[in-house]
Amino acid sequence: MSFALTLTALPADIDELGHVNNAVWVRWVQEIATAHWQSVADPAHVEAFVWVVIRHEIDYRGNVGEGAEVEARTWIPDPPRGARFDRCVDFHDAGGRLLVAVRSTWAMLDKASGRLLRIRPEVAAPFLPGS
Repeated sequence: MSFALTLTALPADIDELGHVNNAVWVRWVQEIATAHWQSVADPAHVEAFVWVVIRHEIDYRGNVGEGAEVEARTWIPDPPRGARFDRCVDFHDAGGRLLVAVRSTWAMLDKASGRLLRIRPEVAAPFLPGS
């Protein structure tokens, strides 16, 4: 199941080249991933687990300036592997052009202990294709 957010490039997001800074794209990945988790996951799972990024792979194909809106769309392409799963995020400009494509690997931790946990089927199910 995919999830989308519209984001606007604010003055603080712009670097010396006049466009969205690379670190902002990474922050936006975190924001959409968190929003997706909180909107779809069982509230008990949100309370019990937390996610950490262990890898980002980012392709920059374009950029936008201050005030521009981008649509971020995220999805989980494949079932989890142990405590890990991959998340894709694509960012498109108002004309639909792909600006940034991200594939990240995330790991699930138990909030109380901070330990890695195997992702159980009932935790993954709402995020997988066909959900």
